Amino acid sequence: MRIFFVAGESSGDAHAAQVVQALKQSPDVNCVGIGGQKMQEAGAEIIFDAARIAVVGFVEVVKHFSDIRSAWKKAVCNLQAHKPDLLILVDYPGFNLRLARVAKKMNIKVLYYISPQIWAWHQSRVKKIKDTVDHMAVIFPFEVSFYEKAHVPVTYVGSPLAESVLPVGKETAKKMVSVLGSYPVIGLLPGSRLSEISRLMPVLVQSAVQLQAQYPKAEFLIPVASTLRVKNFEPYLKNLDNVRIVENKSHAVIEACDVVICSSGTVTLEAAILATPMVLVYKTATITYWIARIVIKIKHIGLCNILAGRTIIPELIQNQATAGNIVSHTRHFLEDVEYRQKTVHELALVRAQLGNQKTGQNVAELAFRVMKNPVVALGASGSCCWVMWVCFFVLVCLIGVILS
Repeated sequence: MRIFFVAGESSGDAHAAQVVQALKQSPDVNCVGIGGQKMQEAGAEIIFDAARIAVVGFVEVVKHFSDIRSAWKKAVCNLQAHKPDLLILVDYPGFNLRLARVAKKMNIKVLYYISPQIWAWHQSRVKKIKDTVDHMAVIFPFEVSFYEKAHVPVTYVGSPLAESVLPVGKETAKKMVSVLGSYPVIGLLPGSRLSEISRLMPVLVQSAVQLQAQYPKAEFLIPVASTLRVKNFEPYLKNLDNVRIVENKSHAVIEACDVVICSSGTVTLEAAILATPMVLVYKTATITYWIARIVIKIKHIGLCNILAGRTIIPELIQNQATAGNIVSHTRHFLEDVEYRQKTVHELALVRAQLGNQKTGQNVAELAFRVMKNPVVALGASGSCCWVMWVCFFVLVCLIGVILS
């Protein structure tokens, strides 16, 4: 059996690796696709490095269009040449939803693991998912009812983070990353995409310089995502002392820290599991930000805040993401013991919602079930809608290039 994966960023690479590892327990399964180091280590053949396409936002897509086009051509050519028994798409909706349509026209089964956040914005895409995806494997319980209402086959498989993020205790974590008596230990986590690094690292370093002036014994740790390299961070660190870049130990870094300053995304749930308070920072291109303000239907962007249904960690977005604000919130966690303890307690409640299921194994078993079902070919319906959205996308991209 041949299974093709597309995981377009670091967290997707890690989650897909769990599935690959479970699938590879069957000797007749061949896993291939777009991904990163963790998928490769799990036994998948990687035909395109996910780091080259790990971008988000309209302007960012334009800037990396040549890489995305190359990845697209390789994916489509591979599907045509080898016609896998199953296509497993992991998050990364802008690319993956279009690839799902191509696969269905070729009568290739499609399993979508980790739903696009269409419950937060662009809910009309559920029609596209219903037409092109055979089964949704979702990681939050509330997503099940959303897809059931739209008559989309769906299974809750548990949270991959509950399986992969395993606390070892703060003192053990500090030993693992060689932290010796420093206080405070502060994590700088700008994200897993090159575009995030370029936008967030300058303000994170500026914040760290100010924090170091107030806490002379502070140590700063930067974990490197599997889709990135140490050299991606080095140009930003010339003015910061006592900072270390740590490879292959991101969870130990987070747990060792007294507080982390991080981008939005999976890392907020990782920090919640590891009981580490955080300050969420997010910046993107101006046009992307204003479009997001129009279309996003929820109050928060941090996953731990979304699951909690309220603000339990501060979110500093766009113009609020200044060094002064970051330093103020970071000091609040470091100096107000009661506030820190309350936040840690609320993070534990978020962790409790994730369960303790073996997610990778669940997705692998679901993949085998999906492959046994009859193939339903995709008809011509929706093609006009597809053309309309392509035209809209091109228009927005042109506007983004002009304004960026």
